[in-house]
Amino acid sequence: MKKKIINTKNAPSAIGPYSQAVKIGDLVYTSGQLPIDNSTGKLINDDIKKAAEMSLKNVKAILEEAGTSLDNVIKTLVFVKDMDDFAAVNEVYGQFFTDNYPARSCFQVAKLPKDALVEIEVIATL
Repeated sequence: MKKKIINTKNAPSAIGPYSQAVKIGDLVYTSGQLPIDNSTGKLINDDIKKAAEMSLKNVKAILEEAGTSLDNVIKTLVFVKDMDDFAAVNEVYGQFFTDNYPARSCFQVAKLPKDALVEIEVIATL
């Protein structure tokens, strides 16, 4: 199987030597998405709920470019700066995944790129 690189202008560009997503076979793997507002290029870093929402909107845009959707996500990985924000992130997450929930892991990490509050990546089927 040959991999296909996925890039969309509807989500922030990669900030390093990596792709927004890679499609191989019937799977799409997104890179971690920071809460960067694609229309302004600014990092949302003052409200964890708004940050989680922006990260998930970026994931959604990348999945759509790949020809799939949040409905087909089978695994999410959520990285938070502070595990005390878990309930707030979970509340926002539940607005994007309302049924047929994917598997999920959530980790508190020492530091994220750009000192972000959250970063979210997913694996989805086509």
